[in-house]
Amino acid sequence: MKIPPLISQGVPLTHAEARRYSRQVVIPGFATIGQERLKNAKVVCVGAGGLGSPILMYLAAAGVGTIGIVEFDTVDETNLARQIIHGQSDLGRSKAISAESKINEINPLIKVEIHEVRLDNSNVMEIFELYDVVIDGSDNFATRYLVNDACVLLKKPCVWGSIYRFDGQASIFWSDYGPCYRCMHPVPASDLSNCAEAGVLGVLCATIGSIQATEAIKLITGVGNPLVGSMIIYDALESRFTTIEILKDPQCRICSVNPIQIGLLDDYEAVCGSVTSEEISVVELKRTIDSKEDFMLIDVREPHEFETGHIPGSISLPLGNFSDVNIVKTLPKDKPIILVCRSGKRSATSLELLKAAGFDNALNVRGGSIAWAKQIDSTCEVY
Repeated sequence: MKIPPLISQGVPLTHAEARRYSRQVVIPGFATIGQERLKNAKVVCVGAGGLGSPILMYLAAAGVGTIGIVEFDTVDETNLARQIIHGQSDLGRSKAISAESKINEINPLIKVEIHEVRLDNSNVMEIFELYDVVIDGSDNFATRYLVNDACVLLKKPCVWGSIYRFDGQASIFWSDYGPCYRCMHPVPASDLSNCAEAGVLGVLCATIGSIQATEAIKLITGVGNPLVGSMIIYDALESRFTTIEILKDPQCRICSVNPIQIGLLDDYEAVCGSVTSEEISVVELKRTIDSKEDFMLIDVREPHEFETGHIPGSISLPLGNFSDVNIVKTLPKDKPIILVCRSGKRSATSLELLKAAGFDNALNVRGGSIAWAKQIDSTCEVY
């Protein structure tokens, strides 16, 4: 779909900028006016991780005038195989500040704004209002729906990407011209694992992230046909790209002519299925531990994950064991069983298996060991 340039021409290039971007300026159809539009553009990237790394680096190199980074996490060793904007010397450092440093190395002629916050409905509108284009490099459904809804309400384009093991997807959701994310996924698919649990091929991040950066540049300059109403699907194992059409849902709850949702939701985590009556928060778990209540705390991760770091008092029983009737029979029914994993997804699956086996007094730890490390004990090793 051909769309007019999102950004006006703006301030002329300096001599230094003209030299730096000379290989882009000579491209027919792009020219100096395209580069000036990039200089005048403001783009924010949600996340400075696997997708955010190539997105931020290529947008910086291309000469996008202002780049915003929304990121609250710190760099750990497991990030380095795919989050190439960070290095060994950045371990333990704020990802936002680490990314800012790398961008300044790549291109000192542009401006970087960092937002070291966890994106939620209290800050998303204020942040996104500052920018022309939003790029979603997040890895969870709650944030994706939050980003989508804010973009629809602010009438801003969202350049979206997703990676899973050997597969990747990319599209642009812009309700002014086509569908939004909810048109494609009206109901959150909360049962899918994130990269940490399912795994992802590191170089796949570069493929999808580069596509996202390219699509942002096309929106800004008006060059080519951006992926509004279309999605690229990449199968790395088969070396195959497929493009499919995404239709606008006339009944979409937020971007239709008569939407039933006219603002942000109160709790995206809850709507995306991460909060249920069968869950316990890490704060409640800590209170239960401190009160010396009689219960069994089971860590359902793999043994090597358990050895890396675990909540004190927990025992290791990997998820695969919950399908073994003989093992499940050994678990107590006369006291509560609390299940924990890295983020709460595998333990939720374990909870379902226990419920099916007649264990009514079982709970899942919301947010898993990640939440424990962030809210209760920062010395607990996470990965």
